[in-house]
Amino acid sequence: MQTLVICIDRDNDLGDKAGVQTPLIGREENISAAVKLASVDPEDSDVNTIFGGIKVLDELKEKGIDAEIISFAGDRNVGVLSDQKISQQIDDVLQKYDAKSAIFVSDGAEDETLVPIVQSRLKIDSVKRIVVKQSANLESTYYILKHAFSDPKISQTFFIPIGLAAIIYAFFLLIQYPAGAIIGISAAVGLYMLYRGLNLDETFVVLREKGKQSFYAGQMTFITYLTAGLIAIIATIRGAVELWGYYTTGGSWYYGFITLMTVFVNVTVWWYVISMLFANAGKIIDLKMENRFTRRKLSPALFTISIGLLLWGASEYILAISALSSEIEFTLQYFVYSVVGAIILGLVGISLATTHIEEKNETLEDD
Repeated sequence: MQTLVICIDRDNDLGDKAGVQTPLIGREENISAAVKLASVDPEDSDVNTIFGGIKVLDELKEKGIDAEIISFAGDRNVGVLSDQKISQQIDDVLQKYDAKSAIFVSDGAEDETLVPIVQSRLKIDSVKRIVVKQSANLESTYYILKHAFSDPKISQTFFIPIGLAAIIYAFFLLIQYPAGAIIGISAAVGLYMLYRGLNLDETFVVLREKGKQSFYAGQMTFITYLTAGLIAIIATIRGAVELWGYYTTGGSWYYGFITLMTVFVNVTVWWYVISMLFANAGKIIDLKMENRFTRRKLSPALFTISIGLLLWGASEYILAISALSSEIEFTLQYFVYSVVGAIILGLVGISLATTHIEEKNETLEDD
């Protein structure tokens, strides 16, 4: 096969709305899927994308070019997860078809973000965007706003902060503390903006999918990750309570901001280390059960303990010189010992990692 006509449905409208599984290979299969989607949602732009791809396919065949149309769909949680699903489908198709080039058909900029992914696997000769012609009435402001707010991605971004602000305001009015409403609303909206701005939603989607896979596959990581998460929550609460105790007794003006943050680190550091070790232990157990364990997998645990030693030793010494501890000489020794211990553990971790790489290279050379 010479050319593939590739249509992309990044947010998986084909699967969620029409119940169609991708990849869709061939003219008839794509027409059938487009008709199903159009019957459920006639206004979905992916319908026009598929028919636009079919038009391109017919034009290529009229010129005597050996071509085929294939449609790929991702996931409703657009981002890393959806792109990974599409990448896997593309890899599976390219194992069956020895295509030389591709024509990429999309309905807008969002789907075209997949161009580099396709281009890393196959030469793209052309990118064709399908633009739907609309009447003047449909282009009215009301129509645009109505359809924008019906889009889950836009509605979640717009309505969730407003909903959170309204609930928090109502709660503080109920407890007759209106001043707290400003603090609560500012904190909630600020956290939500950080959550969206740092793309943490994609991270949580990936973690959720991995959690589902480990649960249904009966893997140990599900239990150890859950345990690690609970330990991290307990650590945060303990640190916050200790920090609040110092703040209420002396305030940041008395102890200083750095000292208060050091108190939090000193109280929580080993809890966080234990949490990360639990998570790593689950991976090691699963790898042993699958006979894929190597000594290199122990390196993250050693580096985690090294970081814990450094943070604990440094926090002990800072608290001592901040007059929160009277044993300055002993804490200085602790800090020195923690640095030495961290270096030793780090070197052991590096040794395990490099030994594994050398063994792997020797195996490849022998092959």
